[in-house]
Amino acid sequence: ENMSFLKMCIPADGVKGIKQFVLESIVGAGGKPCPPGIVGVGIGGSADYAVYLAKEAIARPIGTRNSDPVVAQLEDELFELLNETGIGPMGLGGDVTVLNCHVEHADTHMTLNPVAVNYQCWAARRATAHVSA
Repeated sequence: ENMSFLKMCIPADGVKGIKQFVLESIVGAGGKPCPPGIVGVGIGGSADYAVYLAKEAIARPIGTRNSDPVVAQLEDELFELLNETGIGPMGLGGDVTVLNCHVEHADTHMTLNPVAVNYQCWAARRATAHVSA
């Protein structure tokens, strides 16, 4: 089951508020998305663009980090935080709740900060193809 969440944060929420929203989203989802899964987070832009960014984030190869070191640090912090929940595989408890957490971001107006979370099942597939003439 694909679980998605959206929140319009206020500037005062800061990074702490973003982390709290991501954590609440994953804890609220519990075992429904068949954990361990991949978490994609989209920050900024408009509400619909943040959702798009979250979808783009889950499509990145597992283990990759954002090229922006500040965002890469946030990915690492979220990954640890989410695995500390103890939700575990299939929601039955354990150390591995998420396989990875990827964050993509876009510029936004300073008075609004859309944050989208997409929690993709472990069975997600990714493929590439090379076509030559």
